[in-house]
This record gives sequence, structure tokens and C-alpha cells, in this order.
Amino acid sequence: MIGRDEELRLLRELLTGAAAGNGGALLVHGTAGVGKSALLRTIGAEAAEAGFRVLRTSGVETEQWLPFAALHLLLQPTIRTIKNLPAPHRQALDSALVATDTEPQIYRVGLAVLELLADAADRQPLLLLVDDLQWIDSSSGDVLRFVARRTHDLPILVVTGARIHSPDAYSPGMLPDLRLEPLGPTAAAELLDTSAPGLPAPVRERVLERAEGNPLALVELPKAAQNGLAHFDDLPLTQRLEQAFAARTDSASRACRTFLLAMATEPTAPLSQLLTVSSRLMGSPVTVHALQEAIDAGLVVMVGRKIEFQHPLMRSAIYMRAAVADRLATHSALAAVMDDVSGRQLVHLAAASLGPDEELAARLECFANDSQARGKVAAAIPALRQAADLVRDAHRRTGLLIRAAELAGEINDRVNAQTLLDRADLSVLGPVERARLMSVSDKAAFEPDDPQRRIQDMVTAAAGAFDAGAGDIAENLLWRAAARCFFQDGDAQVRAGAADELDRWNPDPNASHLLTVRAYTEPYRHGADVLARLDGLTPDPQDGRTLHFLGSGSMVIGDVGRAAHYLAQATAVWRSQGRLGLLARSLAGSWPRVYLGQLDQAREESAEGVTLAEETGERIVWLGVKATAALVAALRGEREDAVRAVRELRASSLFPGMPFATVMAQQVDGLLALFDGRATEAYELLARAFDPADPHHHSVSRWLLAPDLADAAVAAGTVEQARDLLADLPELAGRLPSEMMVVAHAYTRAVLAPDDSAERTYTWALTALPTTWELSRARLHLHHGRWLRRQRRNVDARTPLRTARDGFFRVGARPWADMAREQLRAAGESSGQRHANTGELLSAQEMQIAVLASQGLSNREIGQRLFISHRTVGSHLYRIYPRLGITSRGKLATALAALHEEQSTPDTSGTPD
Repeated sequence: MIGRDEELRLLRELLTGAAAGNGGALLVHGTAGVGKSALLRTIGAEAAEAGFRVLRTSGVETEQWLPFAALHLLLQPTIRTIKNLPAPHRQALDSALVATDTEPQIYRVGLAVLELLADAADRQPLLLLVDDLQWIDSSSGDVLRFVARRTHDLPILVVTGARIHSPDAYSPGMLPDLRLEPLGPTAAAELLDTSAPGLPAPVRERVLERAEGNPLALVELPKAAQNGLAHFDDLPLTQRLEQAFAARTDSASRACRTFLLAMATEPTAPLSQLLTVSSRLMGSPVTVHALQEAIDAGLVVMVGRKIEFQHPLMRSAIYMRAAVADRLATHSALAAVMDDVSGRQLVHLAAASLGPDEELAARLECFANDSQARGKVAAAIPALRQAADLVRDAHRRTGLLIRAAELAGEINDRVNAQTLLDRADLSVLGPVERARLMSVSDKAAFEPDDPQRRIQDMVTAAAGAFDAGAGDIAENLLWRAAARCFFQDGDAQVRAGAADELDRWNPDPNASHLLTVRAYTEPYRHGADVLARLDGLTPDPQDGRTLHFLGSGSMVIGDVGRAAHYLAQATAVWRSQGRLGLLARSLAGSWPRVYLGQLDQAREESAEGVTLAEETGERIVWLGVKATAALVAALRGEREDAVRAVRELRASSLFPGMPFATVMAQQVDGLLALFDGRATEAYELLARAFDPADPHHHSVSRWLLAPDLADAAVAAGTVEQARDLLADLPELAGRLPSEMMVVAHAYTRAVLAPDDSAERTYTWALTALPTTWELSRARLHLHHGRWLRRQRRNVDARTPLRTARDGFFRVGARPWADMAREQLRAAGESSGQRHANTGELLSAQEMQIAVLASQGLSNREIGQRLFISHRTVGSHLYRIYPRLGITSRGKLATALAALHEEQSTPDTSGTPD
């Protein structure tokens, strides 16, 4: 491993951490031949010597449509221990690793694998080596990412290698990715002189030049030097390497070359099958002597009882070097011996085809239909893709590709979905196909550019689908267009267009879909009617889709209490079903909890939402829950956490085109400035959210910032300017009488009122505020007390200030609690020191675990609920007990109750002066 000292140092540090129970994951990525596999082999050998158990797997192109193929290989050494798992985990793994009629849900398999590995790691630390990640079947890839994200409290290290240019689609997301660069000149020369000593100087210089620091090239090109390097000069490095590899087979016997081509075509086939296929192709028996010849030539190696090429490029080199007729014949021969495994047989029959084959395309489509019906979506996608390659009709081909992309979207395989969409012929699309295409492309890649045009195109396509009789497709696409009206704050024209299109369909006026679209598109026009109809609904508490629709629709118009209620119910449904992407979406309900003063719960849910959104690729959801996490941190007085979260938000490529998130980030910046005493800066930051030309403006969500703007205006002496910015609030609140608008109107009217009407305005506002908005009520009491102090009525001020202080303590809003205590002290009444915030004692996930454990759930039950290992739960509890001053699980409930009581009850030992 010449020239890889830093890379090895990093990996050894990770091994040391894993051995101590602090696991992790790392993606090693780079170009072909740069040394990824060699690095993985080296660290694997060192880990084995250090007492690790090493489990390995690698991706194979021909297995990409076989669900859990790579996982099966990885877990092969642990198969016998599956019987020791609890029944649900055992059944999930049996369904994944053994041929069954249905495919289990990914998260169930992921959790079962995590528990299997956690139990194994309890006896011996584990190193999981996964090479050629770019070729891993999607089911195995999803499970591996699930596991990799949950190893930080376990003696498990996951190291993956991938031949990719960008790690975004493959990274386990736990640690910085390690990009493996070509060797520098000194290391390259050392490696060449070590592997090929005695090269003539001209040849040595030419190899160094042509290898470009690529370690594999430095080893392999000298072997081809005897044939001259000139014919490599015009080729890319990877092709030079492939030709150098392929040239090494020229001296092999025909039987050996036939065997190698069969192995290159089906790398995971057993030896007996490869020999059978080779014999068919030769017309005479091919024996293990052909294998031995390949081993002696350094072309393949035996790893245990498995045959592998020395390098993945060797496989592609042999395959591409073979004549087309030989490749087709090999695929046909493999199909003939695989007639008992329909999927594999179809792979090779398709590869053996020259040109269209309608009959085979129909078989592939039937296979896809059957796979989808049994829940094996990952197997259906490549079958549809290959079927598309075999049909003559361009319209049917595009339909197959769109359907494959839709299925890829279902399993969150956005990279594959976009690749399939790129192959679709847009010129042959009918109205239904166009609507399907727009729906799946919106899900695969939510591009933030030119939102108004995109929304209008989606509405037009939805109209075409509806007129063509595809109501479900039209409904789905129109909902996506409406959602963009909120996320990207569509202008009045596109909002009206979406709402009018829905009206044209004459839908059920109480349908959850209709109410959500109207809330998203024209809240000021339809808001009062939507709120009235929501009052009359009693949705099924097990219908997650309807609950989510109603919850999200309520949220965007500021019906905060109802939004939190419905989204909490939807969260429970998706959690029980293990639908992590949908769960991440419903955890957006953490946002309305902020305004209800439920900061602890908002903190826990937004933290979980961020983790799940990252894991499932829900990038827009991530913006929302990350912004919520930032807002919660600011309100709890955790300034550094809030600043860091906003910085991460603003670094997202989607952020600039998503006003629903930009306005939240601006709110956090404004509040932090206000809490720091920078009143003028705070006002300027918050005022920008009310400027339609500013990128932080949102036509609806801005009203959640109105109380903050009023606070800053009073502190900065800009009350008149604030009144101007809020001039249209009373009229809009009348048209949209949601909790958000009622609070914005009542709060700002009181705080910004002139002195001669302030007293009665505060009285009216406190009556008008919803009783559930505890945080806003405490803030209004604080301002009332401040106003009374400015009127030199200190004794009168103590009551509202004391009420404010107690309210802030209850919800955990430390900055405002400190303000209330200071004002109360200035009014002549002192308060004791604040108690510790729960966030200073326990992280969001630790609090979740502590609460669930206090309710009597076992570690396994908690693990299943939070999608982590039961051993991680135990590790957290081990750290939680001393922080709470207890020694056992049985004392958790009492300790948490006492902690809550301390936090929500201020020290009132002070006395009036």
C-alpha cells in the first residue's frame, strides 16, 4: 500500500473506535483502478489480525435486479445465528434471504440485520466490507445504508467502496467520504519500481506518464509493455487498463478463455454451472484445469470456495474483448442452464437478443407484473427496463420506462428513476403518460428553477390526464403542483390556476385531497371554508394518507392545533408500518408543536425527522424539519445549535428556491439577534420576510413571524414602520381566520398599540389568543408587564411578568424566561436561579428513549419503535441513568417527573423588595 499512509491512518482510527464500541461508516470512492479494493482488502486483513470478524460482499452488475443478492452474500457466515433472533426479525430475514412469494419491507429487513449484527458484535467486533457499491442491488443497498447509520454505539464498522464521481447517492452519511486520489509522482515511481523493477528507462517514463498515478495502471501496464504502449496512447485510462487485462488472456487455452467469458458474464455462478456452460460452448468437456490455468495466470483467485477476478476491470475487459457472437452464445448457454430461476434466465435471454423481441419483452413485463404483485418491486424495475429495450413501438417503450421510473420512485431509488426518465421519448407521450412522467420526475428530482412555469406545466398535465379518464394520476399530480405553491410560494396566477382546475373536476367538497389543494393554493380565498369543513370531519385514525393530507393542509394555513393532532396520528400509522419516508414527512408536525409551546416534543420529533429525511432522500422534508430544529434550538436558548442548523440549511442547494424554508431561517436569525440585544438588526432581518421582493418572503408563513417583528419593533423603536408592514393583516385575518392569523393579529395589535389604548387592547388580545398557544400567551404577558413598567406601574406589572415567567419555564423557552425574570426583578420581585434545561442533560433521542423506557417498554420494543438496535437503546440508558442521578430503569419515571417539575416551576424563593 505505497502512498496510502493517510488513508490507512484514518481507517485504523475507525477500527480502533469500533473496537471500543464507537462504530461508524465510511465510503471510499474514486475512479477505476485507483486502489479502492486494495485498500479494503488491506484494512480487512489488519482487522482480522486485530480480532475483528470480517464480513464481505460486493456488487455485481448482473445481480442488480435480484433483491437482497449482495446482502445474502454478506450474511452468509452468520446464517446459522438467525434462529436466535426474535420471531419478527427471523421472519423478515427468512423472507429476504430465502425465495418466498412476497418481499418484506426494507425497514423490517434492515432492523433484523442490525439486530443480527449487533448480537454478533457483542461477541466480537465486526468489519463490514462492501465493494463496488454502485452495482449493489437496491434492496441490499437500502439495508446497508440503514445499518450504516446506526452503528455509532456499536462495535461495528462499515467500509464501502464505489466507482463514482459524486458520493451523494451512495454515501452511508455517517462520516466524511474518503475520495481516493491518484498517487503523487514520488509514490507512483516507488510503486512502479517495486512491482516492475528493471524496466528500461524509456519504458519506465512512458508507463509513469500513461498511468497518471493510477496504482492499477502502474502494476498492469508494465505487463503489456512487451507489446508496446503506442496503441494505448489515444485511449482513456480505464480502456487502457481493460485492454492490458484482456491482452493477458491471449496466451490462454481456448477452454480457459471460454471459461473466463462465462465467468465474466455471470460472476456469481457456481463453478459447476460455469463448467457446464463452458462445455456447451466448447462442444467438449471443460474441467477444473481451465480454472487452474486462470489462477496460475493471475487472472482469478479463490476466496474460500468462491472464484473472483483479480480486479473488477478484468471481468469487463474479458467480456468486452470477446467477439459479439461469443458473448451472445454465452448468454444463451447461461439462460439454458438457469431455467429453474426465471429472473436470471430472463436476464440472459434479453442480453442474448439482437434487436426487438416482442415475445421476450412480454415475458419480461409479465415477470415485472408478478414481482410487483408480490411486493418485489426492486426486481420489477430492471425487467421493465430490459423490456423497453426489446419493443418496437416508441410509445410502449416510453410507457415501460415511465412505469419502471415510478417503481424506482416508490423505493426511493431516485438515481435510477432519473436515469430511466432520461431515456423516455417525450415526443410520443400521451396525456396520461405525460402526467405520470411529471409526477415521477417531480419525485425523483425536485428542481427549484422557474417554479411558476413548472407549476403551470403540472396543472396543465393534470388537466390532460383527468380529461383522458386517469383521475387518480391527475389528482396526484395536481396535489404535487399545489404543494409547490406552498413550498415555492407560487404567484397568484399559478395558485388560481391550480385551484380553478380542481374546481373544474367538481370533486367532493369534503375530500381530504380537495381541502389540502385549496389550503396549499389559495388560503385567503378558501381558508374560511376549509376550516369550517375540517371542523366536520372525523377521519379514520388508521388512514395515514388522509391524516397526512389533512394535517399538512391544516399546517400551511396556520390551523396549528389541528395540524399537530392529525400529523401525530399519521406519524403513528407510518411508524407502525415502518414507512420511513412517509414518517419523515409526517414528522413535519414538529413545526406546529413549536407554536403550541411543546418545545421538548418538537425537539425530539424534528431531530428524528432530520435523520429519517436524510436516510430516505426526502430533501424538501429535510429543509422543513431542519428549520424546525433550528427554531426550537433558538427558543430553548441553544444558540450554537441554532446557528449551526441555519448554516446547514443555507448550504443546501434547494434552499434558495424554497421560500417556506428561507422564511423560517430568517425567523431564527431574527430571534437570535433579538435575544442578543441587537434590536435594530433583528427588526431589519424580520422585516425582510414581509418584502415580496426578498427571497425570505413567504406570502402565508410570514404571519408566523409577525409577533417576532412586533417584539423587535418595540425594542428598536420602529413601531410605525412595523404597523405599515402589517397593514393588510386585519383584512387577511378576516378571510383566513386560522389560529396563526388570529394570533398574529391579536398579538401585534396589542404590542404595537399606542399607550392610550394599550390597556384595553392587551385585555382583548389575551382573550382572543387560542388557549393552546401557551408560548404566545406568555410572550404577550411579558409585553404587557413591560408596558406597565414603562407606565411606572411596577406593582401592577408583577402579575403579568410572573405569569410570563412561569409560562416560559413550563415550555422551556429559556431566553424569554430570562427576560421575564429580569423584568420581574426590575419591578421589585426577585426570582431564584433557573433549573437545568432537559436539553442540557439529554439529547433528543436520549429523551425519547428515557420516556419510552419509563413507560415500561423493553429495549427491543424501544428499538423497533425508533428503528435502532436494542443494544443501542441499552447503551443510551447506561449513559442516561447517571445524568438523571439514578441507578436503575425502575426509577426513570420518578426522575423524569421530577426533572419536568423542576424545569416548569421557577424558583420563587425571592421576595418583593
